[in-house]
Amino acid sequence: MALVVQKYGGTSVGSIERIKSVARRVVATKNQGNQVVVVLSAMSGETDRLIGLANEINAEHSPREHDVLVASGEQVSISLLAMAVESLGEKAISFLGSQVTIKTDSDHSRARIKDIDGSRMQDALAAGFIVVVAGFQGVDAEGDITTLGRGGSDTSAVAVATALSADVCEIYTDVDGVYTTDPNICSEARKLDKISYDEMLELASLGAKVLQNRSVEFAQKYGIPIHVRSSFSDTEGTIVCKEDESMEKAIVSGVAYNKNEAKVTICGIPDRPGIAAAIFSAIAKEGIVVDMIIQNTSAEGLTDLTFTVPKLDYDHALSALEKINQEIGAREINGDKNIAKVSIVGIGMRTHASVAARMFTVLSQENINIMMISTSEIKVSCVVAEKYTELAVRVLHQEFDLAKVTTNES
Repeated sequence: MALVVQKYGGTSVGSIERIKSVARRVVATKNQGNQVVVVLSAMSGETDRLIGLANEINAEHSPREHDVLVASGEQVSISLLAMAVESLGEKAISFLGSQVTIKTDSDHSRARIKDIDGSRMQDALAAGFIVVVAGFQGVDAEGDITTLGRGGSDTSAVAVATALSADVCEIYTDVDGVYTTDPNICSEARKLDKISYDEMLELASLGAKVLQNRSVEFAQKYGIPIHVRSSFSDTEGTIVCKEDESMEKAIVSGVAYNKNEAKVTICGIPDRPGIAAAIFSAIAKEGIVVDMIIQNTSAEGLTDLTFTVPKLDYDHALSALEKINQEIGAREINGDKNIAKVSIVGIGMRTHASVAARMFTVLSQENINIMMISTSEIKVSCVVAEKYTELAVRVLHQEFDLAKVTTNES
């Protein structure tokens, strides 16, 4: 008997018919001799609807009340699924994050899971129930409801799988696996049979929307395999797992892009100790996450500093810098919201030279200017003008033969 954790996203439970379809799949999994725990998101569009209501009431509402409100979406979906399972003759019981208990810190809207008490779920499984758990939510030490941020149900599912020592965590979504790039941009994009935790983590953090990066971190830390598959078909998806030797035969496994970043440039700042600390302390104090950073070589005691932030935080970042400009003495502060980050990812890069050169060459051949570059052991990222995003993705996908099946797909 295997213990299977299944997570279904908002699209998968977006209507009564789809909830009934999920119930049939869940019951079929149990009838195969498995114990089943299901983690659900709110119905498609529900979280956005609730946020809209909150903003109509008070755009400056408190983070605590925000979480109390948006967490209600999952309460609806889990109870409906439990009812649907019962209608098929199986026993089901639903739990909120506070009932399981999924313990988190108190950072509302982006809380991090600290611990899960799996005993109540284990007792229900032993009694023959299908357990249905609300994703995206938890409870802090004060007993207040918290939420994990967008995509948090993925993290909930992997955390529950870890707490229960599950055999596999299946993430059901509206796509049938992890692709070499976005099929909506590149028609030759190909589904991968398996991908390493490191590659998936990079792709998730670089803009691929299949899995939340925190869920991949969790899975990697505890060695939980993730099976990404479609809730609308029975085809096998993509296994996210520990890397093996066959995976290294593919130099590049995927091309990712992110249009949700903006570039900030601070020109003519004194090149002396403490300036960078002042700049990024001001940014951090506002809760803004910085990604790529480039500092130019000093000339006549002055230097320029460029970095990227989430596009939604762009105006906020400029405002924070203007407030401390008297302290840092910059000649000018400006930026650009019309950028995109395009990245190639692959563990095979570790043992292959000239990967970055090939990327830069193919982009130059299309007259795509590179504004910023960032590298790690298994990825290369370039910031380019947003209007060239799709072209860049397609030519890179072609350059690294990603449409071709490699031996790591066997």
